[in-house]
Amino acid sequence: MKAVVLDGYTLNPGDLSWEGISSQVEEFILYDGTPQELAAQRIGNCEIVFTNKVGITREVMEACPSMRMVGLLATGYNIVDIAEAARRGIFVCNVPSYSTPSVAQMTFALLLEIANGVGLHDESVKAGEWTGCKTFSYWKKPQVELCDKTFGVVGFGSTGRAAAAIARAFGMEVRVYTRTQRPEQLGEGMAFCTLDELLQTSDVLSLHCPLTDETQGLIDADALRRMKRGAILLNTARGALCDERAVADALRTGQLAGAGFDVASVEPIAADNPLLTAPNCFITPHIAWATKAARSRLMEVLGQNLRAFLAGKPQNVVNGL
Repeated sequence: MKAVVLDGYTLNPGDLSWEGISSQVEEFILYDGTPQELAAQRIGNCEIVFTNKVGITREVMEACPSMRMVGLLATGYNIVDIAEAARRGIFVCNVPSYSTPSVAQMTFALLLEIANGVGLHDESVKAGEWTGCKTFSYWKKPQVELCDKTFGVVGFGSTGRAAAAIARAFGMEVRVYTRTQRPEQLGEGMAFCTLDELLQTSDVLSLHCPLTDETQGLIDADALRRMKRGAILLNTARGALCDERAVADALRTGQLAGAGFDVASVEPIAADNPLLTAPNCFITPHIAWATKAARSRLMEVLGQNLRAFLAGKPQNVVNGL
């Protein structure tokens, strides 16, 4: 068996080992990155393809008839035509839940920056403003206490549940909108509700759902109008869940008091993305998943997925085979 990794650098810039995969195949080919137009050429006659952001389209599959497994270096699988893969008998396997603690942590890193302005005040102190202050304390922006606020969660998979648990630790009430309601997953101070109820009651709205045809553009101008004025929007899921221009407009009018995004609709973020110039909008370069602990778990499951496939018992299959 031959395996190729099309874009492995982001997962492993050199601090991890590929041995868990390379030791299981006769030939192992590794690329730091691959332009989409070179995908088919680089896959060639490899039976096993690992990809993070390089699309495995119908055209790529047609050009690479030896392909038998697509191993995603991620949880999301919207870069693969899973219906076409199923039709061709190609197993598409993802890595679920590997980054749950890290993404939940980043969700609150963004929220706390908006609520308390740690970076803003650090810069102010180092610029000499505290040294020259006439009082022992000052603040550059209003400080926000999270206790007793309502934390709204869209999507209640492992990451949504982890974020909800942290919100409860801060004393927040949690409301959840999710496609599949499992009451046993709710803790004290948590309740399910409709999307409209969530928008109207949330002081903080946090997105943790996958990107699908149904969720693309979920938070659009209409949804933002229905939100509580002065609410905070957090997105550590997928950029295309939001209409970014509508979010930027809501920040400018004060409909949103702040926003924290670890993702963008196009990545790397486009120079003309409206969020870049929106007030009180904090953006990180899709790093919530990237702690070494999370990447190590991802790498371990990649090896397990490959081992299961080679044994004829594929696991974490997302395209129904």
